[in-house]
Amino acid sequence: MAPQMISLTQSAAEQVKALLAQAPKDQPVLGLRIGVQPGGCSGMSYFIEYAIEKNAMEEVVEDRGVKIFVDSRAMLYLIGTEMDYNEGEFESGFIFKNPNEKGHCGCGKSFKV
Repeated sequence: MAPQMISLTQSAAEQVKALLAQAPKDQPVLGLRIGVQPGGCSGMSYFIEYAIEKNAMEEVVEDRGVKIFVDSRAMLYLIGTEMDYNEGEFESGFIFKNPNEKGHCGCGKSFKV
């Protein structure tokens, strides 16, 4: 059985729900889109945006009551990834525990596969 494309911790799901509640009301938002793009000192970085519609070839993952749209160009990089959310004293944000990473930069903002 193939691993789930992406899963969310309870903390991540709660933050996604909070973001969706704050989404602009001028267009219906279906969920969040997650993908990867070139950038950062290790070569690739994650991006998150509101998903207004389902793009062709995207995979939609429903976990803990939220919908995550996985950008088709990112699927091979994200298989088996766990998305978490951490709120600290000086920094808060989503954290990706990606079994496909071969390394990441010191600041944790980019990775390589």
